[in-house]
Amino acid sequence: MDKELFAAAMAARQNAYAPYSKFAVGAAVRTMDGTIFTGCNIENASYGLSICAERNAIFAAVSKGYNDLTTLCVVADTEKPVSPCGACRQVMVEFNIQEVWLTNCAGENKKMTMTELLPASFSPECLTK
Repeated sequence: MDKELFAAAMAARQNAYAPYSKFAVGAAVRTMDGTIFTGCNIENASYGLSICAERNAIFAAVSKGYNDLTTLCVVADTEKPVSPCGACRQVMVEFNIQEVWLTNCAGENKKMTMTELLPASFSPECLTK
């Protein structure tokens, strides 16, 4: 497991705002040069306005000028390693993340590729003729 990303995701999880679901999630993403950005889930009473930890971390990196992302780790207090939702998977494809660590707070983990997580994805290449 990527212990540095796991620790960063665990720390980010502490900032989750999840008053409705009580499901706190943390994520950390590494850029090509090794910089790490984190995110947590943030809920809203208007549920559609909530954002997942994974997208929050990715958007934090992109907002700072990084779109060369390599690895992401997501963590939640689940029985088995937590898996990203479909929207987060699509965003991961957009930024060409190749390696994803699914983890839980107990440290159980599973390493997956984006091809495994989202086969036959809709990528930027789909927009070219």
